[in-house]
Amino acid sequence: MFTGLIGEVGRAVAVRRAESGMRLAVRAELAAELAEGDSVAVNGVCLTATGIGEGGFEADVMSETLARSALAGLEEGAGVNLELPLRAGDRLGGHVVQGHVDGTASVAEIRSEGFSRVLELETSGDMCRYLVLKGSVALDGVSLTVSALSERGFAVSLIPETLRRTTLGDLREGAQVNVEVDILAKHLERLMDAHREALAAGGRT
Repeated sequence: MFTGLIGEVGRAVAVRRAESGMRLAVRAELAAELAEGDSVAVNGVCLTATGIGEGGFEADVMSETLARSALAGLEEGAGVNLELPLRAGDRLGGHVVQGHVDGTASVAEIRSEGFSRVLELETSGDMCRYLVLKGSVALDGVSLTVSALSERGFAVSLIPETLRRTTLGDLREGAQVNVEVDILAKHLERLMDAHREALAAGGRT
């Protein structure tokens, strides 16, 4: 489990693609805290470290993950948001993030509002139904607050600290970002679906 608070911006130093998936090598200082088999979030995607080297780590990305996330378009030299899993007793400063990306969103507009930068994002209705105003969402692994909703998607506002400490400050219009909606919303929908099915069948809940 993660919190959406980025520990380090690493660098993708090797991206090797194959029919079955992709092998990714990342240069990062936090690799010193990893062992083979450990989990690490890369741009919000929970991956398993398959190799640890001096100053970096490697991870395999399966085809299902590439189909659902923006990692498919990752290029060598690109910065990546990294986070280690939450330890028992750590502060939950962001929100509960699993590293299970629901899909991607496209950056439709970027504008400044005072000291903040607003990102307008377009995404599918399947994800939009889980978003609420002032609710939580993870973009490329960064825990953010939904600042506006629209028919096409949603908006988030980025403070200067977020722009400095993550890759979100480098985004341009048209860029694709990984989106993970709040897991609580998905669980609630599942429970409500079961409740409605029971009522329709004449059952009692």
